[in-house]
Amino acid sequence: MSDAQDWYIADQGKTIGPMTQSDLAARLSDYQGSDTMVFGPTTGAWVAARNVVGLSAASGMAAPPPPIGRAKAHEIDYELFGDDMQFVEVTLDPGETVIAEAGTMMYMTENIQMETVMGDPSKNQGMFDKILDAGKRAMTGESLFLTTFTGGGSNQDRVAFAAPYPGKIVPTDIGELGGELLCQKDAFLCAAKGIQVGIAFRKNIGAGLFGGEGFILQKLCGDGLAFIHAGGTIHRMQLAAGETLRLDTGCLVAFQPSVNYDIQFTGGFKNAVLGGEGLFLATLRGPGEVWVQSLPFARLAGRVLSGFRKGKDEGSVLGGLSNLFESR
Repeated sequence: MSDAQDWYIADQGKTIGPMTQSDLAARLSDYQGSDTMVFGPTTGAWVAARNVVGLSAASGMAAPPPPIGRAKAHEIDYELFGDDMQFVEVTLDPGETVIAEAGTMMYMTENIQMETVMGDPSKNQGMFDKILDAGKRAMTGESLFLTTFTGGGSNQDRVAFAAPYPGKIVPTDIGELGGELLCQKDAFLCAAKGIQVGIAFRKNIGAGLFGGEGFILQKLCGDGLAFIHAGGTIHRMQLAAGETLRLDTGCLVAFQPSVNYDIQFTGGFKNAVLGGEGLFLATLRGPGEVWVQSLPFARLAGRVLSGFRKGKDEGSVLGGLSNLFESR
């Protein structure tokens, strides 16, 4: 274990350190144990402490279950097609499996074996655990079921999944992000078998009430590929320790657990009432990575409904007069 002063702990958006790896291990019990995000010379990025070999054992904590390794998450190949209406084609070797949200499959080759499952297909679960996992998924507004697609032939098979509305599909290696990623409720599209799709609750009441996504987020855990989807263009940003980003509450797609997420009042009567940006903004404080979207689905739906209502008014006198003041 290194005695160099080059290790850090992420705590509520602040960076604690530098310290030796021995000191880091000793201090983990004061934070969140093996789930604490740490950074050091052997990590290359902010990762959960449980993913640093020997760290939890040296701290005196009970050894956590071994992290989901790359051997447990199926190593799938993929290709993205399209620009603004994308779909992803996954290539499966015999026996490899991809899991997906129900209703997202676009096409599949002849030997793909499809199965609708309740619960987490990456675990061996009893009926009670399956029902519990399905209930958690229902809380996020998703289907009670997931669908698995397995290569059943002697050669490679292909299955494709389509995004539900205009936007981008982003392939993400969950293992490279420390084994965990928090997403908006409808962001998950599909993933290699071995990725666990769960939920996370926001502890901050303000973020839950005014954050645009409620109290519940999707949580992706494991070590392998997952595909998330959001509207418009998705932009990936790296926040340094203490660096702050303010954005529209609906534009947040995903972030690492090390990022501190809160909601703040826009400020000023004119800004809040007349600015058109709403009463609240999301505030993200590093360290960690953040994904944002340029066109939240709620904003797209609002514009479509507005255009529909405007179209209905075009035949009226008031509708005709209002059109005089609109640019064509």
